[in-house]
Amino acid sequence: MNISHNFYGLTADWAMSAIESLGLRPTGEYFKLNSYENRVFDIFLEKGLNPDELDGHIIIKIYRPDRWNEKALLEEQDFLKDLDEAGIPVIKSYKINEQYLHTFKGLFFTLYKKGIGRLPQEFNSGKLQSIGRTLALIHNVGEKKIAKNRKTLNTHSYGWPALENLSHWVSPETWTRYQKAAENILIFLDDYLDESQFFRIHGDCHRGNIIESDVYSESKLPPFRFVDFDDFCIGPAVQDFWMLLSGPANETTNELNALIDGYEEFRTFPHEQIKLIEGLRGLRIIHYANWISQRWKDPVFPIYFPQFREYIYWAEETEMLEKIAWNL
Repeated sequence: MNISHNFYGLTADWAMSAIESLGLRPTGEYFKLNSYENRVFDIFLEKGLNPDELDGHIIIKIYRPDRWNEKALLEEQDFLKDLDEAGIPVIKSYKINEQYLHTFKGLFFTLYKKGIGRLPQEFNSGKLQSIGRTLALIHNVGEKKIAKNRKTLNTHSYGWPALENLSHWVSPETWTRYQKAAENILIFLDDYLDESQFFRIHGDCHRGNIIESDVYSESKLPPFRFVDFDDFCIGPAVQDFWMLLSGPANETTNELNALIDGYEEFRTFPHEQIKLIEGLRGLRIIHYANWISQRWKDPVFPIYFPQFREYIYWAEETEMLEKIAWNL
């Protein structure tokens, strides 16, 4: 059986069969939720035939094959469980049949109770301080264990191999400039990343991965829940900060200071890592482009990224990398 082909053609019927294999009973209604990397469905459940705590819904997340092995996926579930047990507002996996991770027809999947909330429209200083407090608590938990099967956020895992692969994708007209700027960024990170300061972090902490709610928890934590730990990795604390900024660090000083002020109520922030922010931004640009190239056989990616094979895409990417490289 071609597992990748099975994943590319995955339908809600597959998802419903998967949850039925665990004893849940769907109504046949569903919503497909947005996700580039995995396949995610909100499945409606029959009332009276499923646990009352699910309130008529279950979210199923089906993992893309050949990305994470079973041990790495279990480490994601373990991190979420650790955070939840510490009272930190995350959406952890739903345990059923004594397991958080399941398989069906060769694919791994997890289940989640439906979370209530909305994407934040804007972050004022008070909200950023609240998010900073929660990040500190996440990092306090993150440093307590080692995740041996997750990636380390360095140039070896995210940079140099990606750049080598991109030589086959970047527009020939821009490749020389792209390569030079990317190499300057990666060399900078090789010089300044200190892996002795690394621990378990969210890794993909942008505004789309935070849900805001009007309901405060009993612990008086802020009304934000962190979601999608699919890219959790071993890295520096500042990686979970810079994607929350509305622009480059030198143009969003007040935002960064608000996050740090909240963070330092529970944990010391490593201020020396601020100089890494623009380098990490450049690393993400390189990694993101490589990620698209590696997913190009998935039929949805040419639809999602129609300009990826065109000159204009790479001209804009090159200009972004050059601006970062010049200012390191």
